This record gives sequence, C-alpha cells and structure tokens, in this order.
Amino acid sequence: MPWFDRFDRLAAERLPDLEICREEPMDRHTTFRVGGPARRFVRPASAEACAALLALAESEGWPVLVMGNGSNLLVADGGADLLVIHTGHLDGAERVGERTIRAGAGLSLARVASFAQREGLRGLEFAHGIPGSLGGAVCMNAGAYGGEMKQVLSAVTAWMPGEGVRRLERETLALSYRRSVFSGGRGAVLAAELRLEPGDGEVIRAEMEELGRRRREKQPLEYPSAGSTFKRPEGHFAGALIEQCGLKGARAGGAQVSEKHAGFVINAGGATCSDVLALIAHIQETVFTRTGVRLEPEVKIVP
Repeated sequence: MPWFDRFDRLAAERLPDLEICREEPMDRHTTFRVGGPARRFVRPASAEACAALLALAESEGWPVLVMGNGSNLLVADGGADLLVIHTGHLDGAERVGERTIRAGAGLSLARVASFAQREGLRGLEFAHGIPGSLGGAVCMNAGAYGGEMKQVLSAVTAWMPGEGVRRLERETLALSYRRSVFSGGRGAVLAAELRLEPGDGEVIRAEMEELGRRRREKQPLEYPSAGSTFKRPEGHFAGALIEQCGLKGARAGGAQVSEKHAGFVINAGGATCSDVLALIAHIQETVFTRTGVRLEPEVKIVP
C-alpha cells in the first residue's frame, strides 16, 4: 500500500478534523511561485495536533516536510512525494512576561514584529520585512540589517524525533549563520519565546518603516523570489560577486538575476523550478571560475 493511502486511512481514524489537500500545487504556497504538487498537504489546527501528526508520521516512516510561509523553498516541477505539514494555523501570540513574548511557529515575522511594537518591545525591527514565518526564521537563524534571531530568541517548544515535544533553551539550538539544530529537517518548531527590550512604540514603528523603505528601494519585492538566493560567503557579499561577474539580468527561461539586486534570483514570469536551478548553477559556475568563490544556495531545494 502506498504511504499516502495508509495516511488517508489513519488520518481519518485518528485525526478526523485534520485539513487535508491531495496533490496540492506547491506554487500556491511558495514565494517563488513555482513547484509541482505535494502528495499530501495538511494544516494542523493546533500545536498539539501538529505534534500528534509528526509522531504518527515518525512511527509510520512517512516522508515529511514541515513548512511555514514557503519563503525559502524551491519545489521541483514534478512535485514532492511528501506529507507537507503547513504550520499556518499555529499563529497565536501573547506577552508572557515583562520582556517576553511567545508566538506560534506559523505566525509571520511581520506580525510577530508588529505585535512586539504594539506591546512597546523593541529588538525585532530587523525582522519586520523578512517574508518568512517565525518557525522558519528560528530554523535558519534568519537575519537582516545587523540583526538575527539568536539575538532575541530565548527558548522554543519543538517536536523532536524520538523525544516528542520538548522545551529547548537557546543555548542548545546550535544557532549560527543560517543554521540551527533543526537544519536538515530534524524536528519541528511549534512555538518560540523572544526576549526583547522595552521601547517607545512610535519610535519602534518609525524604525520598521525606515527599514521597509530601504528594502523596497534596494530589493526586487515586486517579483516572486525566495529573497537572497545565496548565503554570504566568508569575506564577500554574494550579490556583489554576481554583479562583478556581469550576471545582472542573466536569465534561464522565466528565471532572472534581478537588475535591482544581483543577490536575488526572481521569477520574472512563468519560471519553472528547472529554470531557477539552471540559473543558480550558471551563477555558481561563473562566479567560481572568475573569482574562486563557491556560492552556496540559501534557498532550500525540495527534490
């Protein structure tokens, strides 16, 4: 019996309220707007339901991808033979102390930052324009404009293979540049606690608006993309290297190196995953040949 047939049966028996989509096109759920169908796509209604589903998947050996806003995913044109667990319903936020907020993994960083601003707490201004979810930001230690998640993260509630639901303190998360203990798909963040500083709400709002203005001015936000395509190589900036190699505007099908910011590969119209991968490979080869620097994709490629 194919795994997804058994999933359908067990989900109906044990998780009757689970929202299930079959052969769901992933171009609807990624900011690149590319990707074929996921075999099964589900949205658990709560952290408890999500943990129960992950435990069932582990016991059955089902292939799983946990995702939030899809802002750092590139899914193959032929689709993914996976159980995709979308955390969109894990979107609550609350203040749990004088300086701490707790939010669900599926809440967008923009909404987390806005919640903190309304509570008069500063420290998340850098995150307001990052188009991902809180869970994804923790997993890749997302950052921008001199800030990153490890500066504000205090603890997470996560489901871990063989262990179940655990509270993990920041020091145990192995947070480094675009990496954490969750890298490679190990475990899943359910919620996170962020320790911030008191601040003036209007000053915080003004700083977020200024960072937003800078993003709109410098980044191709008008096109679908996954943000920065490559990690920052040591001692260099990926965008500068790509521009130096004359690759601004380079295309493969509908994929293009942004004319505004060479660190972004964009969907200029009708791009496929194959187009994006071909352009990424061309950029990597050209930059290495001309500069000796190997660029590593920041975007997660789901085969």
